[in-house]
Amino acid sequence: MNSETREYSENKPQKNQWLLWIIFLAAIISLRVFLFTPVTVNGESMEPTLNDKDKLIISKIGEFNRFDIVVFRTEGNKLLIKRIIGMPGDKIEYINDLLYINGEAYEETFIKEARKKHKQQYGEDSLFTNNFSILELGSETVPENTIFVLGDNRTKSEDSRAFGFISFDDVIGTSKFLYWPLDRIEIID
Repeated sequence: MNSETREYSENKPQKNQWLLWIIFLAAIISLRVFLFTPVTVNGESMEPTLNDKDKLIISKIGEFNRFDIVVFRTEGNKLLIKRIIGMPGDKIEYINDLLYINGEAYEETFIKEARKKHKQQYGEDSLFTNNFSILELGSETVPENTIFVLGDNRTKSEDSRAFGFISFDDVIGTSKFLYWPLDRIEIID
């Protein structure tokens, strides 16, 4: 065997190793860009479901549904995380702390404890979610290709009641997995 052949044989495993690393990194970057993205909760608008500085993985694929927690971009290019309450065509109203969608009452189990604590602190007549109708946003129903979102901490959330409907195009993804802090790891439904 001549020296040229030996050099090639000895370098081949190194080249294969580099190629594997490049493929691995490309796969990780592709997953991050196209399928999943980590996000950090900023603020208290989703408490008690999500807390300030919680870290989540969001999915950028698939459909989103009523009561999913979504991350979206606002006009100022700010990322927010809220819960979908209204889908296109829905008529949304809150009357005496009760959600009505298309005239049907819905119990929001995800805010039940927070609403109870609020009423204990501020009195039974105090509303956790102020009376509201999407008529106040100038529409009878949630417009096509948009959603109506609220934070779970209704008394401290800037949401669709303030800035209106969110375009489907502005939704980055749905929350799927809470991975930090470690004592609260969970899959988010």
